[in-house]
Amino acid sequence: MVLYALIAGVLIGLFYGFAALGLSLAFGVLRVVNIAHGDVIVLGSYLAYELSTQAHINPLFAIPIAVPLAVAIGMVFYRFVAPSLGRSKDPEMLSLILFFGVSQVIEALATIGFSVNQDTLLTGPVGNASVQIFGQSFPNYYPVAAAVAVPGALLVMFYLYRSRLGLATRALMSSRADAMLSGIDVGRTSALSFGIALALAASAGALSIYVNGGVSPSQGTDLTTTAFAVVVIGGLGNPAGALAGGLVFGLAEQFAQSYEPNWAGMVPYVLLLAVMLVKPEGLLSRRVRYA
Repeated sequence: MVLYALIAGVLIGLFYGFAALGLSLAFGVLRVVNIAHGDVIVLGSYLAYELSTQAHINPLFAIPIAVPLAVAIGMVFYRFVAPSLGRSKDPEMLSLILFFGVSQVIEALATIGFSVNQDTLLTGPVGNASVQIFGQSFPNYYPVAAAVAVPGALLVMFYLYRSRLGLATRALMSSRADAMLSGIDVGRTSALSFGIALALAASAGALSIYVNGGVSPSQGTDLTTTAFAVVVIGGLGNPAGALAGGLVFGLAEQFAQSYEPNWAGMVPYVLLLAVMLVKPEGLLSRRVRYA
C-alpha cells in the first residue's frame, strides 16, 4: 500500500504541478490572479472530448491544437485588458475581479454548449489496459499524465532559462521597472507570457478529463482551487515551485486515500495551511525567481 501511494502520488503530483504551471507563470510575470485558470483547463478537456467523440482522434492531440490557439487568444486578451490593469492602483485585486467574471462567462457558455452533465471518455488515451509499475497496477492515464507533464514542464524551464524571451520574462519576474529601463518590450513579453500560461492550462485539460473522471462546466472552480493550493505550497510566482507543490499535494492526497479515505479531500488542504503557517512564502522561496 505504501509503494502504491508513493508511486501514484508522484505520478498524479506531476500532473497537478503541470496543471498549476500556467497559474504560477501568470502571477510571477504579470501579478495576475487568474481565477478563470480552472475554466481554461475545462475548455481544454472539452476540446479533447470533442476530438475523441466527434472526430475519433486521440484526445491527447488536443494539446498541439490547443497550444497555438490559447497563445493567440491569450496575447490578444492581454493586450485588451493590460491598459486597464496598468491604470489600476491595485492590479492584483482588479485582475481577481476581472477573471472571476471571465470564469462565470466560460462556465455559462460551456453549460449552454455541453449541458450541466458530466461527460466522460470510455477509453483512456492508450486504451483501457492497466500499467504495471514495480508490481503495482495503475490506470494507464497515470503514467501518461506524468509523461506529458514532465516534458511540458521542462519546455517551460527551457523557455525561461535558455531563451532570450525567457530571459526577458525572468527580468519581468524580478522587476518590471528595471526590465523597462533595460529596453525589454514589456508589453510583448507580458502578452506572450499570458498566452503561454493559458496554453499550459488548456494542455492540462487533455489530461484532466481522465484524472478527474470526466469534465463538466462547473468543474473549473475545483480545478482553480487545487491549482492555487499547489502554487501556494510550492511558492507563488515560482514555476519550479509549482512542480514541487504538485508533488507534495499529490503524495498527501494519495497517502490519505490509502489510509484514511474519508479524510482524503481535506488532508492536502490541511497541509497547505501548515505550509502557510511555517513557511508562508512556500517551499521554494521567492529568491529563486530572480534572474
